[in-house]
Amino acid sequence: MSKILEIKNLTKEFKEFTAVKNVTFDVDEGGFFSILGPSGCGKTTLLRMISGFIKESKGEIFIRNESMSGIPPEKRPVNIVFQSLALFPMMNVRENVAFGLKRQKLSKSEIDDRVSDMLSRVSLQGFEKKKVTELSGGQRQRVAIARSLVMKPSILLLDEPLGALDRKLREHMKIELKLLQKELGTTFIYITHDQSEALVMSDKVAVMNKGRFEQIDTPRNLYKNPKTAFVAGFVGESNRLELKRRDGDFITTKDGWKLEKKGLDFDPEVLYIRPEALILAPTEDLIDISRFHVKIRTILFDGSNTKVSAIESTSGAEILISLPQNAKFENLKEGDTVEVGINYDDLKCY
Repeated sequence: MSKILEIKNLTKEFKEFTAVKNVTFDVDEGGFFSILGPSGCGKTTLLRMISGFIKESKGEIFIRNESMSGIPPEKRPVNIVFQSLALFPMMNVRENVAFGLKRQKLSKSEIDDRVSDMLSRVSLQGFEKKKVTELSGGQRQRVAIARSLVMKPSILLLDEPLGALDRKLREHMKIELKLLQKELGTTFIYITHDQSEALVMSDKVAVMNKGRFEQIDTPRNLYKNPKTAFVAGFVGESNRLELKRRDGDFITTKDGWKLEKKGLDFDPEVLYIRPEALILAPTEDLIDISRFHVKIRTILFDGSNTKVSAIESTSGAEILISLPQNAKFENLKEGDTVEVGINYDDLKCY
């Protein structure tokens, strides 16, 4: 598969602060590539360098093997969708989508054909004469995407475009964006601090922290095999345990957990345990686990998932446990003391 975007040693410095530090990566043509990280990690700065709105301090940007050095934003084969959407409220849907094409001075017939085709692709046919102020949040989102895609960019950059939507609409738009990207075949580069958005929609995800990429991988590998402690703690829910001392065949954490070392091939400084790796009331036939007792603090039920917040009996450390959807724990209640087992296959050590 050909590389549509290549970033080499990209750095951006603002006086004494370095926002992006020597970042190198590439993106496959037709892929959905997300950059995931906390606020202030440098992801928006990186996106703006790709778009040309910010000049890089060092490094190179290539799109289809052509250097973007010195090329202004309006001449780069990219378009960008902002979180604010930046639609024109005085214009109707058709006028918003046609705006860029008119600036290119295309013929009326070509503009009409391209706008109609794009509105059909984003399921907005029949909305041409509506003001954008009359649309729902999801419809406005589709108008912003249509306005960008109608320009036929090689790459569409999306800067946290779902951040202003309510939760239900955001979940719906994640599916729509993924399907739309697959249908159109346009390369999407999507930045977000929401791990669910990145994991659900992307072919590849880069986790960014303090201006650097910690790991670039498929969503499944990021979750299952985080390469750094930051990725383990940032992607998905985890129980974090810091090592206090080694004691023969056991390790003791700062919280007071005492775990058997079996299954660990080195002495870690920090361990991460996913809530689903903790087995509530393990059966006796499970032998390759470490067992301990917890007291149920509270039970968290949100419809599709049930999680248990518990206190480890010896240390007093709080842990989070996920229950399988088909688990039979209807009689579990706050204050109960139950046994928990750790599945070492899912234990991440750093």
